[in-house]
Amino acid sequence: MEASEEWQGLPEEEEETPPLTRRAFFTAAAGAALGVGLAASDEEAEAAAALPRRVLGKTGVRVPILGFGTASTGIRRSVRNGAELFEEAIRLGVNYMDTAPSHTGYGRAQVQLGHVLKNRRKGVFVVTKCHESGGDDALRLLQKNLKELQTDHADLVYVHSLGDIDLDRALGKDGVFPALMKAKRDGLTRFVGISGHHRPGKFLRALAEYDIDVIMCAVNFADRHTYNFEQKVFPVAAKKNTGLVAMKVFGGANWQSKEMSNRMMPPEHLRTAFRYALSLPRVSLAVLGMASREELHQNLAWARQFKPLTEKERAALVPTGRNIAERWGAHFGPVV
Repeated sequence: MEASEEWQGLPEEEEETPPLTRRAFFTAAAGAALGVGLAASDEEAEAAAALPRRVLGKTGVRVPILGFGTASTGIRRSVRNGAELFEEAIRLGVNYMDTAPSHTGYGRAQVQLGHVLKNRRKGVFVVTKCHESGGDDALRLLQKNLKELQTDHADLVYVHSLGDIDLDRALGKDGVFPALMKAKRDGLTRFVGISGHHRPGKFLRALAEYDIDVIMCAVNFADRHTYNFEQKVFPVAAKKNTGLVAMKVFGGANWQSKEMSNRMMPPEHLRTAFRYALSLPRVSLAVLGMASREELHQNLAWARQFKPLTEKERAALVPTGRNIAERWGAHFGPVV
């Protein structure tokens, strides 16, 4: 099979940024055609090895401190260019791929990633989500997600947007929680987690009633003054050795921006926000939305050079974070 055959049939819609170079495209496709998860060069192998990794709580899996949030790519990129970007990220060591179905705001992300996974599933930590309260609905969605991802199992499935769902139904005998625990026993997923942006009290209840493997919350130095998952929820989860993942590290999407990933955080604070999330006790990784090679390589550089915030730096962030939080307000939804 010629390398180019791997991507035949994938649409080439117009892009808001240029596609990857021909060299990067054919290098990625050649690796896929061989069916291997190896870096395409010694230089790339060294780059992947240089990316720090941490253990994801009770899962025991070592993950890169930088995870790929695929929503921006799914919304902004064509299927073909999205697949190319994911392939490059995986080759460079960013093998934690966080995705979800289109109706939760991820566009074509799962379809894009599926074209990569069909050739190189091994070595990729695949995350998907169910935004459902009922168990039967959640299992149907999980099967659909797996079909789009072109795999027979996920590594982690989140009960997503926990602050929005009917928690009484979700936790009940016919709810999403027992359904996903069964999916775990049946081999459809290795781990079950919870994720969301607001109402931290709901997370505490779910943690008390079910054995949750991983938790992912909106965490940044501004929203600490609004939602404060890092002090309200993370310590409780850490005591259970639940894996901790930070999302919305850059404040989430600002759809008025022309930047590919629409980050609300002022540009001058991006690197500090990344360091803040990864400096929180027991946090294993930060999942960042990326939709361009420039974003990918900038975040990779920050991850490779990561140093925890000092106490002085942390203290200096408090007034800055408070000021930003006042401007943003409860932008992810109600606190309680």
